[in-house]
Formats: sequence, C-alpha cells, structure tokens
Amino acid sequence: MRAGGARGSLRAVNPPAATLPLVDQLNTFFEWTSGILWGPWLLVLLVGTHLYLTFRLGVIQRWLWPAIKLTFKPERKAEGDVSPFGALSTALAATVGAGNIVGVAVAVTAGGPGAIFWMWITGVFGIATKYAEALLAVQFRVKNERGEMSGGPMYVLERGLNMKWLGVLFALFTVVAAFGIGNMFQAKAVTASVLDLFPDGTSEMPIRITCGLVMAAATGLVLIGGIKWIARFCEVLVPFMIVAYLLGCAVILAMFWDKIPGAFALIITDAFTGKAVAGGALGAVLAAGVKRGLFSNESGLGSAPIAAAAARAKNPTQQALVSMTGTFWDTVVICLVTGLVLVVTGAWNSGQEGAAMTNYAFGQIPNIGAPVLTLGLITFVFSTLIGWSYYGEKAMEYLGGLKLIPVYRWLWVLAIFLGATFPSSLVINFSDSANALMAIPNLISLLLLSGLIARESKEWLSKPETFE
Repeated sequence: MRAGGARGSLRAVNPPAATLPLVDQLNTFFEWTSGILWGPWLLVLLVGTHLYLTFRLGVIQRWLWPAIKLTFKPERKAEGDVSPFGALSTALAATVGAGNIVGVAVAVTAGGPGAIFWMWITGVFGIATKYAEALLAVQFRVKNERGEMSGGPMYVLERGLNMKWLGVLFALFTVVAAFGIGNMFQAKAVTASVLDLFPDGTSEMPIRITCGLVMAAATGLVLIGGIKWIARFCEVLVPFMIVAYLLGCAVILAMFWDKIPGAFALIITDAFTGKAVAGGALGAVLAAGVKRGLFSNESGLGSAPIAAAAARAKNPTQQALVSMTGTFWDTVVICLVTGLVLVVTGAWNSGQEGAAMTNYAFGQIPNIGAPVLTLGLITFVFSTLIGWSYYGEKAMEYLGGLKLIPVYRWLWVLAIFLGATFPSSLVINFSDSANALMAIPNLISLLLLSGLIARESKEWLSKPETFE
C-alpha cells in the first residue's frame, strides 16, 4: 500500500500483527488507528465545522482583502510578545512545509488529481475555522511566569468551557503531533528529496545521517532564543521562500501553458468521479483531499492559534483576521499551484510518489529544476521545524510548566535526526493519527463557543480601529 493512501477495509478492522518486526508493527498499528480516526465521521465533523463557521460568521472570507492589507500595517502598540506579522509568519512557517510540496503529491497518489480540488475547497472554507481559532486564542490567552503570552485551544477549553481535562488531552495530543507533522515528516521529506539528487546505487544511510545532523543542529540554534527569535527568523525566511517557490512553479506553468485549461478540467472532473483513482473510489478522492488539506493548512487542527496568541493585537478579531490569511496563502494559493504543476507536467501519472513525483515535475526545468525544488523544500521544512517546535513548547508548558522546555528541546532535536532515518510510511501514518487526535477537542471548542465568536466578530468588525 502506498504511503498516505486511502485505507482499505481490512486495515480499518484488523489490529496489527504481533509477529512483525518492531518498526513494521508500529507502522501497521498507526495505519490501523489512522484508518479508524480518519473515518467518514471525522471528515464530516471537519468539513461540517468549516461550513458551519463560514455561514455562522456571515461568510468571513469576504473580509479577506482587508485582512491581507491589515497584515502589512505598521506594528501597533498593544499587549503581546510579537508583531501580528511575526505571529502570522510563525504560523505560516509551521504550515507552509512539506505538506505543500510532498503533501499535495501524497494526496494525488492516494486520490488522483481530484484530491487537489478537495484540498482547495477545504482551504477556502477552512479560512473561517482559522479565523475562529485565532479569535478564541487571543480572547483566552494568559501570561506565564516570564511575562510571555500563552494561548491556544488548551486555554480555550479550560477558561472558556471549564473543561481543563479536555485541554490537557489537547496539549498531550499536540506534543505527540508536533513530533509527527512538524518534525519527523518534515525531516523525512527533505531526506527523500536529497536522495533523489544522487544516482542509483549511492549508499543512502550516510546521506540520511548527514541530513538529520545538519537539520537538527540548525534548528537547535534557532530554538535558543524562544518566540522572539523564532518570529524574527520567520519574518525574513517565510516571505522569501514562498515567493521563490511560486516563481519556480510559475516557470513550469509558463512552459506548459497550453495544458493549464485541461489540467483544471481534469482536477474538477476527477473530484466528482474518482475515475483517476485505482478502483475508481470517489471516497478515496474526498478523503485524500480533505486529509491533506488539513495537513497543509491546519485549519481545525488547533496549532496556528498557539502562535496567534502571542501577537500584539488591539482586540481578538484583529489578530483573527490576520491569522485567517495564512490558510489563503497556504492552501488556496500554494497547494493549488503545486497541484497544477503536478498535472500539467504529467507527474501525477508518472508512476512516482511523494517527493519523487514533485521532483519529476520540477525536473522539467532543465538542469536546475530538481536542485531548486530541493532548496525550496529545505527552506519550507526548516521553517516548519521552527514553527512547530513553538507549538510543542507551549503545549508542554501547559502540561508541566517552563521547567520542561529544555528537555523538550533536546527531544525535538533528536527526533529530527530520527525522522531522517525512519521509514516514510511509519512517519506519515503516525502523523495522520496524531493530527486527528488534536483536531477533535479543538473542533469541539469551536462549535460550543461559536456564539461567542459570532458576537465578538459582529462587534469589532464594525469598528474602524480593528483595521488600523
């Protein structure tokens, strides 16, 4: 079975076999749990929340352009640790990662070109969910012992719903998920892309070890300075890496401009027929698109609001507007462009999977395509390692205080090295399971507090100071 693919019915009901080697047992177990957690019920809950909040908030997406302009306003005087752009950059650093390059390819492998459409739809409606998450995070944030802001769904569940037990569960799931989606998957993606630059027969392990050591050391250096270092680093790196990657995609699309209309037609048609998927399973198209959409933009996951809580904002709605632009850039723009590149170049039907599929597409740019992609993936992944480390730190702080942070950082750096050497399918299945466990309590808080979100939005969206 292909990594990240739709789970068959046998996988969904049979527990892992105890006779397999340990790594295979773990992989089978997480594939099994992921198949259960990512059943139709969670897809309905996730997409249903996106749709419900979109209409409960009067289609908040219509405020997207003012929100984008607000992102680039001069830094304002308000309570918080970092600028609104710094908080957005940190969140984008965490979300714009391997999910945008490799994750789209994984979705296409599992669900065909139609999965790109459902990733895009998940992003469009997920804008409302990202807005709601950030609003609640700022509304219920607290100051820690250092005088720094701490927030996120765990504080929302505790202070907004008096459900600390569920806040503790969310924090636990976040710590676990951070090591999957934000750490090992990212390290694995870079390693796979680097390996593709070497000829067949090259010994893999020295390359894997080298990649793991370099990424681990570089990440550790940035983590020393905490959120202020992280935000400043991301403010510089994130805009550069997004623009550079989109320019590379633009070159490919210009080379295959005549195939763009046909690519759109294939993506839309396959989204509703599933004919491009092995077995013609329409459910596989939908599941792959929604799952990878969440993996890409994290709307509903509850991670990005942890960064939003640190922002200097005059009111919760102001930062919520800034935060929701992240989903637009991440999925509505970057993932769509990546998907188009995979289709117009024929990479989706090349027999390649994951990073190899995207490498095939960029290989259409003679001589420099593959190296450019690898460089782009390295910057995307490095930013994600930095951004998600902050999420995990804040979750760990909620569980046991600041004293646990140094231990957490050492474990984080070690996990990067391990991620570069573990089997790809194990990392993906582990990440999928952890993502689902994070999303469930977060979605519960969003639905139960949707009335508060609507009232706050109605009050502050009518005031000019929100957009200053």
